[in-house]
Amino acid sequence: MRRNLRFILLLLKLKLSHMMVFRLSFFGGFFADGMLFLVQLLAFNTIYGHVDTIGNWSRGQMLIFIGTFSMLNGINMLIYFFGVNSIPRKISSGELDHYITKPVNPLLRLTFENINPGSAPLLLMSGLIIAYGVSLEEITLTFPLLVGYTVLVLLMAVLYYDMELILRTIPFFVISANAIMQLEDPILDLNFKIPGVLYKGIFKIIFYFILPYGIMATVPTQYITGTLSFPGLMQALGIVAAFTAFALWFWRFGLKHYKSASS
Repeated sequence: MRRNLRFILLLLKLKLSHMMVFRLSFFGGFFADGMLFLVQLLAFNTIYGHVDTIGNWSRGQMLIFIGTFSMLNGINMLIYFFGVNSIPRKISSGELDHYITKPVNPLLRLTFENINPGSAPLLLMSGLIIAYGVSLEEITLTFPLLVGYTVLVLLMAVLYYDMELILRTIPFFVISANAIMQLEDPILDLNFKIPGVLYKGIFKIIFYFILPYGIMATVPTQYITGTLSFPGLMQALGIVAAFTAFALWFWRFGLKHYKSASS
């Protein structure tokens, strides 16, 4: 564990050094994520600006929901998106050879080699949205409540990672998985706008148990607003554990079937 942590810190140091050589790219990340944040706020205002409730969720709960999803997206963009997103290209080009022949876990390196510090402001701005939603709901923040919410957000960030890894492991077995991965953006966009509690029937099965994007921002929001039941919490924890186990197994299974470009 300590060896892996030192390796991750080394990757971060190298990434920062590289980005500061090209300072325009470094600060461009801040600008791009700031614009994304503004677009999210405009979308929220357009959709929810003229109503007080969505389903049985108040405006404050929806603000916490939007802020939580934005926070998850910020964690994704900051830590692992650019590394994991490169996996299909590395599989098809044979570049993955350079990872599996090194004395470092290839998934660890792929996950953390393209950390993007330019996305850090998105976390702060998301926190401001969440804080405003909390104030509208008049929630008294206690240390256990804050810790519980933070832990759930981190667990949902793991689930977010699991889904990205699963989709990007499919190219081990097919020539092209572009169509499958292109589904990710519209699904995320849908679940960014609609809290999971509004899904019923087949849609709930899909977005809770098959493509569990519906719980990612919903469950932490339910927790901090006091509407999450104990069975609902246990269900969410079970989903995270199951998808994490499957994602790691699927990755190892894919590596066993990897056909090097040089072979």
